[in-house]
Amino acid sequence: MPSRPVPAAPVRSWLIWLIGAGVYVLAVFHRTSLGVAGLDAAERFGVGSAALATFTVLQIGVYALMQVPTGVLVDRFGPRRVLTAALLLLGLGQILLAVAQSYPPALLARGILGVGDALTFVSVLRLAANHFPQRQYMLVTALTGALGFVGNLAATLPLTLLLAGPGWTPTFLTAGLVTVVFVAVLLVAVHDTPHARRTESRTVPVREVGEQLRAALRVPGTRLGFWTHFSAPFGQNVMVLLWGVPFLVEGQGYATTTASSLLMVFVVGAMAGGPLLGGVVGRRPGVRMPLVVTYLLAVGVTWGVLLGWPGRIPVAVLVPAFTVLSLGGPVSTIGFGLVRDYNPLPRVGTATGVVNVGGFVATTVTSLLIGVLLELTGGRYGIALLAMPAVLAFGSWRMAVWWLRARAAVFAAQERGEDVPVRLRRHRFDLRPADGPAA
Repeated sequence: MPSRPVPAAPVRSWLIWLIGAGVYVLAVFHRTSLGVAGLDAAERFGVGSAALATFTVLQIGVYALMQVPTGVLVDRFGPRRVLTAALLLLGLGQILLAVAQSYPPALLARGILGVGDALTFVSVLRLAANHFPQRQYMLVTALTGALGFVGNLAATLPLTLLLAGPGWTPTFLTAGLVTVVFVAVLLVAVHDTPHARRTESRTVPVREVGEQLRAALRVPGTRLGFWTHFSAPFGQNVMVLLWGVPFLVEGQGYATTTASSLLMVFVVGAMAGGPLLGGVVGRRPGVRMPLVVTYLLAVGVTWGVLLGWPGRIPVAVLVPAFTVLSLGGPVSTIGFGLVRDYNPLPRVGTATGVVNVGGFVATTVTSLLIGVLLELTGGRYGIALLAMPAVLAFGSWRMAVWWLRARAAVFAAQERGEDVPVRLRRHRFDLRPADGPAA
């Protein structure tokens, strides 16, 4: 007898998700604001390239370190409470940055922003997992990522114009206050589940937390998701978060407004590519790993063109190159789809946190390498940006290793006659549970 189809999520769930995603929009704005304000920050605080890179390294490093604890917190306290804490920290951090006059308090502000930012994305994905059936989860995840780029868009040319007009303190102070006010909207409208405003917390022994993390790491699909997320989005992140405008202005000789406008290519590409990719993978999950491999090869070619171009790179080359890099965020969401498929729902938050560490570890390492290489070479971007293909090659290698291990583990279990709840796709490129998540 055929199983009854799972009904689609109601309108109320879409509204709750939209408000939760609004928190993510604010977080992305705060995260990417130094992408166009980096030169202003260097002048305001009197720092060089390496110290400027430390802003992003600290923020993204804190973000990465907080991902697993965030997953545990979301599983314990529910996304509504964690998102509330995220808004308060984001607002506090941006207000502190607005009034900072020297490097140390500004660095502290970016660290606080990193903690607040770290609490958002995993919480929104857990909110989506609670409110949407599994067949819609990949689409909602992709839409979340795409909507986040609205915050990225606001942090490009609009932020550049505000910094040139009202200035540093009024711009960032207003952003921080708006973020704090949004707490009221969240508390009124968001429910953790379709049946409860908030999830009841329970005391979880440290040993149980550790076991939950170990259980997530034992699932090959979680490791595969980690390296997929490590490899795909960092090139886009590094350019948008910090080094895009300096590369275009100092390395290529473009005006600041032109450079900010070119960064909008990353935003538009990601916003268009996210829903498209989510719809395709949601209907045909078997194509997801071939898509990842194809994309990483395209990124390798793109960096080869950018780094090998003689002289100033024309806009006609930069636009398609940045379009390719912009798809890194959407492609990285495939890692979250792997987590949702291979882990039971009570462990999805923790496993999602593990996967989300990947891209931000890569971003942190690459941003720091570029800053150090710029200092050592006297500002030669052609050499400093070699960090991009180097990190890409390493991540792609590790992803390939875990893809093979994930497939081998399932094949071995099937040969032993074990009841493995997976089906092999037609070309055996991907493994996905047929009837539910693996234990």
